Amino acid sequence: MTPDHRKIEALSDYGQAVDEIIGLATHSLKIFDINLRGAGYNSPVRIELLQNFLHLNRANRLIIILHDTNYLQRECPRLIGLLRLFSHSSSVYQTTDEAKSVSDPFIIADETHYLHRFHYEYPRALLALNDPEGALDTSRRFNEILNASEPSAPATTLGL
Repeated sequence: MTPDHRKIEALSDYGQAVDEIIGLATHSLKIFDINLRGAGYNSPVRIELLQNFLHLNRANRLIIILHDTNYLQRECPRLIGLLRLFSHSSSVYQTTDEAKSVSDPFIIADETHYLHRFHYEYPRALLALNDPEGALDTSRRFNEILNASEPSAPATTLGL
């Protein structure tokens, strides 16, 4: 298939692109974000999409890397509940000082599709579908950030 690249300019379009990427995932989702604030990860629609993905196959994997997990722990009870329910197939990591300078959130689905926000303070992003080459580069970057991260407190110990 020919890669399909779309520019994202508005925050509402970014939210729709996040939903589209999650909806396309069939075996892996890798999410890097600063803190998930403003990205709608606690919305019922987003939780349903993530739950559908995790229900597809017991082998599906969701990995989230954040610079700061406080927002997740305090403001995302639906997501925490989902992570608790699917603790066998989901992981949350927090970056160490080595990776704190990374400021461009992205999501990778199945090593084929990705959404790259150029800076967390701005909605400008690139949605790339059917682009395994670009997804591979983004996935390598994700792995570098993951290597400079530590497992976060499990969802079951957050007191929610």
